[in-house]
Amino acid sequence: MAQTPKLILLFSGKRKSGKDFVAEEIQSQLGPDVCTILRLSEPLKEQYAKEHGLDFQRLLDSSSYKETYRQDMIRWGEERRQTDPGFFCRIVVEGVTQPIWIVSDTRRISDVEWFQDVYGDLVKVVRVVATEETRKRRAWVFVMGIDDAESECGLDQGVPYDWVITNDGDQLSLDAQLEKLLQFIHSKL
Repeated sequence: MAQTPKLILLFSGKRKSGKDFVAEEIQSQLGPDVCTILRLSEPLKEQYAKEHGLDFQRLLDSSSYKETYRQDMIRWGEERRQTDPGFFCRIVVEGVTQPIWIVSDTRRISDVEWFQDVYGDLVKVVRVVATEETRKRRAWVFVMGIDDAESECGLDQGVPYDWVITNDGDQLSLDAQLEKLLQFIHSKL
């Protein structure tokens, strides 16, 4: 089991909103000894690759290889979650020792509920938003069955966000927003 953290930030947002970019910005400010980035998709992709004879490393990048399997991976992951909602959450926190955890790809209400049930008030929910125009500039294209699925829309509503970060490519605006979040994080250390 993982060491109890001081703060867990659950990041959600649409594809190409920049969740990973924002998470990496925060980690670079705090350092990898203080802050770790956890991705729920990694244990999912690893297990999916094993069961389907695929290249796990290629499923981790943003290539067309991953896109080829995305819909089936989503379906497969949903089936796993239906039988055990915390399956991927438990795997991703195993052995983590840093005091600050960022889960950069929270996608479902069951993910939020699992972390809140296990870690209570240590959990804060962060939404990263970007306009469709910005996301299109980042090579986003709407795909039926992906962009309208729970994996993309499950946290669009019904979740009270503690922080909303707008990431439309204005670095000064992003820096100002992150500075406020970093002040909050430092208050928990």
